[in-house]
Amino acid sequence: MTETRLVDRATEVSVGGRRAAVLGQLREAVEPLSALDVASRTGLHVNTARFHLDGLVADGLAERATEEREVPGRPRVLYTAQGASPGPRSYGLLAEMLTGLVASLENAGPAAVEAGRAWGRHLIERAAPSETVNTEEATARLGRLFDAAGFQPEICNDQKGEVEFRLHHCPFREVAERHQDVVCSIHLGLIQGALEEIRAPLEAATLEPFVRPGLCIARLRATV
Repeated sequence: MTETRLVDRATEVSVGGRRAAVLGQLREAVEPLSALDVASRTGLHVNTARFHLDGLVADGLAERATEEREVPGRPRVLYTAQGASPGPRSYGLLAEMLTGLVASLENAGPAAVEAGRAWGRHLIERAAPSETVNTEEATARLGRLFDAAGFQPEICNDQKGEVEFRLHHCPFREVAERHQDVVCSIHLGLIQGALEEIRAPLEAATLEPFVRPGLCIARLRATV
């Protein structure tokens, strides 16, 4: 089956798969939608819907605003489709510039891991306070997070009893090949933060970048 792709001609931003479906819902809606609204309309998990909504905001294809409320309660974050500003965007160049800056800093690796941890805690499908997440469920949630980001993950058990979390497609490969210390450290932190957030019985010990072309492997081990 051919994947549906939308292209915004003002910026030549290509939107494919799930993100195209999310953008389509925003464009069809007569009023702003929350991440929960989009999740119910697309069948995505709410955290996956939020991930794609934030990506559309970053691409200039959507706008994010906080709901105005006159009654008690936490206001919702609402999204609307937007026409992008004229002119090309070059996020690849920006990524190269920012990673180059971080790489020049002292202790760049630990700082990158910690940044990844913060995003991992934010993006993972959270567990309920009373929920116990086992290894199978933890790796499934981790897989969905990285699948939504385009990594094409695969979960495998090795002969040592560890879990291999294989990433077959790095969306940032060109930048990562030049700045492994930053980009791969962020990815390791992303895994660590996600597992910590859901109180998984696993931890990410290492991330081996480019063990062969197009494949990175994170090794997860039991915490108990």
